[in-house]
This record gives sequence, structure tokens and C-alpha cells, in this order.
Amino acid sequence: MPKVELESVEPSNATGYPDPFHKPVAGRWWKRIAPLAGLTELGASHVTLEPGAWSSQRHWHDGEDEMIIMLSGTAVLVEDDGETELKPGDIAAWPMGSTNGHHMINRSGEPCTFVAISAGSRTGGGYSDIDMVFTDDNRFCRRDGSEYPKRG
Repeated sequence: MPKVELESVEPSNATGYPDPFHKPVAGRWWKRIAPLAGLTELGASHVTLEPGAWSSQRHWHDGEDEMIIMLSGTAVLVEDDGETELKPGDIAAWPMGSTNGHHMINRSGEPCTFVAISAGSRTGGGYSDIDMVFTDDNRFCRRDGSEYPKRG
């Protein structure tokens, strides 16, 4: 089995979120694992959250299963039913179609890392706390269907 060389990938903190929704994820750094391994049906990313950073806006997926595995540090998982602290070795998962909006926030003073894994077709989803949905063609829209302008 080939070892994935994460060190060969430059981290990115890019996001397509429109203004102002991109600001809380500015301290999120990710490295895509799936392309390194030649995976085509499974998404996987190694993610680092700096102190104060969010993993994403609180969201759900219509057509993707999602799972995270904590590697280091601590993060707070925020879901519809409340908050749960996650530590190394903890796993959280959401089946496709579940509208339990979720994201993680690093409220500690140290970076935390986790692996995020997804499988299925990116057919869209939504955001629990803001007037935004995402589409299968990677657009961010309001719930009325009007598209958010892209950040320059």
C-alpha cells in the first residue's frame, strides 16, 4: 500500500465562500489527500485549524456521507443539538441527506488537526445558520435561488 506524502503538498486556505462568510475559515488550512493517492470516488483532506478558526460554516450534504477523525489537539463540534469536544482518536460522521448542520471550531490556544473524508455525489446542501445553500455546480446561493456574488 503506498504511503501518502503529505509533506509534498502545499497547504491551502482557499474557500469559495462569499463575503462575509469566508472570514471565520481564514485560519483553516487543508491538504487534499485523495488526489495524491489517485482516489476518484472518495474525498479526503488533512485539515489544520489555527486557534479561533472554523472548519466551515455549519452545513450538511444532500448526497455525500461525511466523516472526520481527530488527529491532534481539540476542537468543538457544533451541531443542531449542541456542542461536543473532540480529542485525538475521536470520530464523528454524518450520513448523506442528514440535515444536522455541523462544523468544528478550534477554541483552544493550539492548532488542531483532523482528516475529513467524504463519499457520494456532490449534489448540494445547505447551511444551518445563514441564508445560503450550495449547488452541484459549486455555486453559493440564497435560499430563494439568487446567487451570491463571487469574491474578487
